Amino acid sequence: MQQTMRWFGPNDSVSLMDIKQAGCSGVVTALHQIPVGDVWTIDTIMDRKKMIEAVGLHWKVVESLPVHEDIKKRKANCEQFINNYKTSLKNLAACGLEVITYNFMPIIDWMRTNVNYPMPDGSKALYFNRNAFMAFDLYMLKRPAANLEYSEKEKTKAWEYFQSMTEEEKQILYNNALLGLPGSEISFTPDEILVALNEYKGIDSEQLQQNLFYFLQQVVPIAEEVGLKMAIHPDDPPYTLLGLPRIVSTEEDLAAIIQAAPSPANGLCFCTGSLGVRPDNDLVAMLKRFSQHIHFLHLRSTKRDADGNFYEANHLEGDVDMFHIVNTIWQIMQNRKVSIPMRPDHGHQMLDDLHKKTYPGYSAIGRLRGLAELRGLELAISKM
Repeated sequence: MQQTMRWFGPNDSVSLMDIKQAGCSGVVTALHQIPVGDVWTIDTIMDRKKMIEAVGLHWKVVESLPVHEDIKKRKANCEQFINNYKTSLKNLAACGLEVITYNFMPIIDWMRTNVNYPMPDGSKALYFNRNAFMAFDLYMLKRPAANLEYSEKEKTKAWEYFQSMTEEEKQILYNNALLGLPGSEISFTPDEILVALNEYKGIDSEQLQQNLFYFLQQVVPIAEEVGLKMAIHPDDPPYTLLGLPRIVSTEEDLAAIIQAAPSPANGLCFCTGSLGVRPDNDLVAMLKRFSQHIHFLHLRSTKRDADGNFYEANHLEGDVDMFHIVNTIWQIMQNRKVSIPMRPDHGHQMLDDLHKKTYPGYSAIGRLRGLAELRGLELAISKM
């Protein structure tokens, strides 16, 4: 596997040299400074590429080229945003990029209720607590439809959880819940979030899926023409939140996406952590079924419980059988005669990084540990 790490650009507290010293050959990154929906110009892409190559690393995978919300909702002006997306694809191909990661999650890119969950060894992990999330939804955000979507037992648990929290804990939960919103360093009010959610009123999972298919049917031919691979990231977590539909969560979801625009350019960012939160997802079987369409790998593990809670486990622990995952990937790469780009995902905050401000899940040392474990596992499998 091509070993990379995610880099958030020049303002990232983890430097390119840190990533190089970790043993990576490249980074995956994006032009976060460009507003969603605007064209990525060749000059701007090349500025970033030259910055990366100056330290001896390569940039082949974009993570991510965001899809504008108006495309997801298929509003009247979505054609202009799709045309901009096509232009960005052409410009990225002209600059030597190869894989384009994106997602189709409405409004929220990811959701955790605690980004500093203490582990027994003193490190910190990302955590999703369902009671905390329901408390946020019902009693902080006060989403009108929430009362109809939870059972009486769930609402009682959420209220008890909410009542047990201090004002400081409520503010931390509110801030954590907003981290998955694009531009979340901006202070969103509950009213602003509710307005955004209301934009999806009437868009169910079937309609959102059709909007995704339409988008793919427009952009995949362009990607194929210019030699790019599109890689959709699964929903995180892979089930409905805030009443929003989820359409990239199961094996059948992925099959429908690939079938909607049949092409070698239409494929997956296979995230074992996101997909692994659902116990009904057989990750090894999914890898085998979609082997020809896996263009990028996020390798991480989560530990879930029966109540819908989960935390980010160490890379070789948790509910993801990483040995069989990597063994299957190794066989796929031998059959396809390719090396699939991979990055370790969501490392624990540990050691010196406990005293630093880092993007949640993306401190240096925790990811370095994960990378070292995954590299060792792949090497051992390759010698079998």
